[in-house]
Amino acid sequence: MKIAGRPIVPSANADGTGRRSAANITRAFSFASLASYSFKNRVLIRAADLAFFLAIKLIGQTVKFEIDGWENWEAAMREENIPIYTTWHDRVFLATYFWQRRGIVVMTSRSFDGEYIARFIQRFGYGAARGSSSRGATGAVVEMVRLMRAGCPAGFMIDGPRGPRYEAKMGSVLLAKKTGFPILPFTVTAKAFWEAKSWDRTQIPKPFTHARLNIAPPIRVAPNADGDQLAIKRNELQQSLEAMNKKGEEWRANL
Repeated sequence: MKIAGRPIVPSANADGTGRRSAANITRAFSFASLASYSFKNRVLIRAADLAFFLAIKLIGQTVKFEIDGWENWEAAMREENIPIYTTWHDRVFLATYFWQRRGIVVMTSRSFDGEYIARFIQRFGYGAARGSSSRGATGAVVEMVRLMRAGCPAGFMIDGPRGPRYEAKMGSVLLAKKTGFPILPFTVTAKAFWEAKSWDRTQIPKPFTHARLNIAPPIRVAPNADGDQLAIKRNELQQSLEAMNKKGEEWRANL
C-alpha cells in the first residue's frame, strides 16, 4: 500500500513575513553552493548524492509496504496541523522513500557528509535546514521553526547524528513546544535487509522485500512545558518508538 503525499503550499502574507517565508522555503529545497569545497570534494559530493538517490529510488520502488496506524497520521493532520515525523536513524532508507514529496524539512549539518545528504534528500522532495554557519545546530532549529510556521512538516532521526543508538534526544520535543505541532513517531521495518557497518547499523532493504510502517499516536507538547515536563515527553517518545520497534519485529517474525 502506498499513499500519495500532499503538496506543500507556502503561506504568504501581504507584509514582508510572507516574502521571508518564501525565501526560507526556496533555500531549504534548493541545492546549496559548493564553492567553499575543493574540486575533489565537489566531485565526491555529487557522486555520493547520486549514488544514494539512485539506490533508494531503485530499491524502494520494488518494496511492498503495509501500514499499521494510518489513523494516527490522520489525527496528527487534523485542525490544520502538520506533523513532526520522528523515527530511528537506522530506518532512514525506507523512511526517505515512503514519505517523499511531502515537503518535509530535516536538519542537516554544514559538512561534507551533510552536503551530499542534503542533496539526495532534496531530490526526493525534502528540504534541508542548516541555519547559519555561525550558529550551527541552534540556527538549524530556528530555521526549522520558521519553516514549520510557513507550512512545512519536519522530520527527525531522533537518535542521530551520532547516537547512542535507539536513544531519543530532545530535538523533536523542543520543536513541538515551539511550534505547537504534534510529534508523529513511526518505524518502518523491512522483512529482509542488509545492515551497514556504521554506528546506527542502517537497514538497507533487499529488493522486492516487504516492509511494515508502524505509526504511533501523535504526541503533543504544551507551549509552556518546563524542563521536567519536556523530559516526560521525551520519555513518552522513547517508549512509543520502542513499542513500534517491537510491533515491527513481531510482524517480521510472523510474516
